[in-house]
Amino acid sequence: EVRALPRFSSGDFSRILRRHPRPGAGAFGRDFLIAEYRRLCAEGRLAFDRETLRRLQLKPTRTISGVATVTVLTKPYPCPGKCIFCPTDVRMPKSYLHDEPGALRAEFHQFDPFDQTAARLRALGNVGHNTAKVELLILGGTWSAYRRDYREWFVKRCFDAMNGREAASLAEAQRWNETAARRNVGLVIETRPDHIDPDEIAHLRYLGVTKVQLGAQSLDDQILDLNKRGHTVEQTRQAVGLLRAAGFKIHLHWMPNLLGATPDSDRADFLRLWSDPALRPDELKIYPCSLLQNAELYEYWLRGEYQPYSDDEITELLIDCKLQIPRYCRVNRVIRDIPAGHIVAGLKRSNLREDVQREMKLRGLRCQCIRCREVRGDAVDPATLHMESEVYDGGGSEEHFLSFVTPDDRLAGYLRLSLPVSLTPALSQGEREIISPLSSGEGQRARAVDSPLLLGEGQGVRDDVLPELRDAALIREVHVYGPALELGVEQGGAAQHIGLGTRLLEAAEEIARGRGFGKMAVIAAIGAREYYRSRGYALGETYMLKEFKGG
Repeated sequence: EVRALPRFSSGDFSRILRRHPRPGAGAFGRDFLIAEYRRLCAEGRLAFDRETLRRLQLKPTRTISGVATVTVLTKPYPCPGKCIFCPTDVRMPKSYLHDEPGALRAEFHQFDPFDQTAARLRALGNVGHNTAKVELLILGGTWSAYRRDYREWFVKRCFDAMNGREAASLAEAQRWNETAARRNVGLVIETRPDHIDPDEIAHLRYLGVTKVQLGAQSLDDQILDLNKRGHTVEQTRQAVGLLRAAGFKIHLHWMPNLLGATPDSDRADFLRLWSDPALRPDELKIYPCSLLQNAELYEYWLRGEYQPYSDDEITELLIDCKLQIPRYCRVNRVIRDIPAGHIVAGLKRSNLREDVQREMKLRGLRCQCIRCREVRGDAVDPATLHMESEVYDGGGSEEHFLSFVTPDDRLAGYLRLSLPVSLTPALSQGEREIISPLSSGEGQRARAVDSPLLLGEGQGVRDDVLPELRDAALIREVHVYGPALELGVEQGGAAQHIGLGTRLLEAAEEIARGRGFGKMAVIAAIGAREYYRSRGYALGETYMLKEFKGG
């Protein structure tokens, strides 16, 4: 007889676990319970219920944004930077500490990419997370400074782990992953702005990279020089322009409290991220500078030449910063997860984001960034959604941020469309527009948000380095929220798998076609290629392409 499990709240579940421990072995682990639940369902003794599995999960937020993030670290390797704030640990890639969670896992696996990836996938699966869609995040200092043969081997071995078999080449591993049970839907690396050039752009696409994290740190050349950063603001602007022209998602790191900075100068510096059309990142990590004994900055502190901000100064600064963040940007972090024992002076709170959000709520303030508005795992009623479009100047492009929004202004999904300025008439001013509800309805102009578009660099990347992008509009990202589900599976109330992605694609194609573009290019991750094939796209060299009829 097939029986369904009774439904319990998370509090009920925790009390039951405490009331019924394993004989002589303490409480049952989530991995054990999940394995047993799956076994009983497979034997037909219980009816499988996705909500029950969700309640059994450990840390369900790990996959609440729709994908399973797997972080791996490259081996220790000399870094071209000489930054005075950066810690030095010979056991780790530059800027990482041996007892950070990700670094501990990497060192345990001797920095082997296959073992790191396989172990992380196994661990996520053991505690109930679905790993059908994997965002692979490769960290470890300056990726572009490593030898290319190492980088290609590293990526291939990560794909081997996702595929569950060893390929003879990177190309074969990528081809297998297009239809694998665990597909790569995002590949992220981190590097320095002064290491991005057209040749590097082409190699990143060859590897399958879709998002680049750049350490901008400051937008003041004097601050960069004082901290021996080794690059200029103009190099950051040029790197962002090249990456955007090639369709990458752009993730910048920004560091307040560097040597020479003040809270007020940091406030002015933060505004440059949004006032300069050549910047305007899609994602942002805010890393207040931490004073560490194994960094050169420690010597400045001992001499009285540097003083970390107080907790209150950091909190007030971050509140002011969060109020300036546009709706098209996601703030992934507001503090780096450095073990407190390493921090000599200054901020040591790892829950800074929660403290800032709590204080903002008390003051009646609200951050507009993507992370603060996403529906995450909450139920969504498709009939109540409407589509909005925010248009802004991306330097060398006209950027459209299309999103499905709930009546209470929460994000169910979004798409980033990039129209090269040289190929389309520039807007006189940006705009935010409600395009239509998911069902039907008239468009309604909401407000103007930007200044006249400027023509930037990047055309050479499209025409010479990546010729398949010539005359193409670009889709740089499509993301629909909800708990990570198996490919093709639906869940009642979840935003994923109810057609939002297809609707966003159709809206983007209509805009591009209306602006005179003959084709659309998508910087699709390897494991997302089948999704786009099913919607009329074909693989070019490294992008998915669709020719418009009559274009």
